[in-house]
Amino acid sequence: MKTLIIAIDGPSGAGKGTVARAVAQALGYRHVDSGAMYRAVGWKALKDNVPLDDERAVAELAERSRIDLTETSTAIDGVDVTRDIRTPAIDRAATAVARLPSVRTILVQRQREFGVAGRIVMEGRDIGTVVFPHADVKIYLDAAPEERARRRAQDPAHSGGPAAVADVASALTARDEIDRTRSASPLYAAADAVVVDTTGKPVQVVTAEVLALVKQKAAAAEVAQ
Repeated sequence: MKTLIIAIDGPSGAGKGTVARAVAQALGYRHVDSGAMYRAVGWKALKDNVPLDDERAVAELAERSRIDLTETSTAIDGVDVTRDIRTPAIDRAATAVARLPSVRTILVQRQREFGVAGRIVMEGRDIGTVVFPHADVKIYLDAAPEERARRRAQDPAHSGGPAAVADVASALTARDEIDRTRSASPLYAAADAVVVDTTGKPVQVVTAEVLALVKQKAAAAEVAQ
């Protein structure tokens, strides 16, 4: 099968991470969580007391920092932050960092470097629209707001422990508004993306749907050559 760049976008709680990892594993591709890069920069900024609204300072930090991603870990400047970046505080820091256009420019360039050789599944909020606008396969995962909130409330990595669904729903609504209205790379489904609703679907079912779409795109690409 032709080597592909597969972009998976969507809002928080839609299932991007779980599905992207499963698809990458099934294909033998590399999985990249672009959000981990923004989280790492947010973590570093907090650690170094860099104001999250100081775009120039945060951009300089992002430029000089080395971010290493593997399937199971995230490190910045040699420090393993895999667990540290999965907290409510870093959720907020990453959101602030992701709004800064110059920071996004730096990290988008690094994300594109990951895809030079293809054979990659990258997840995020602007992968199919900005990072890889010519990706071979573009998927946009979404789910009903109440289900997304329920998933996040049950995830201690993001909620900090068992959380009230209503509280998480309010936080997700605020995050969605920020993501969709920011000037730099707002969240939306690319015109040529396939929208997959994950509401009420087991991960295995969604993964099978995405893999079927990948095979269709690959077959069409082979015919076109």
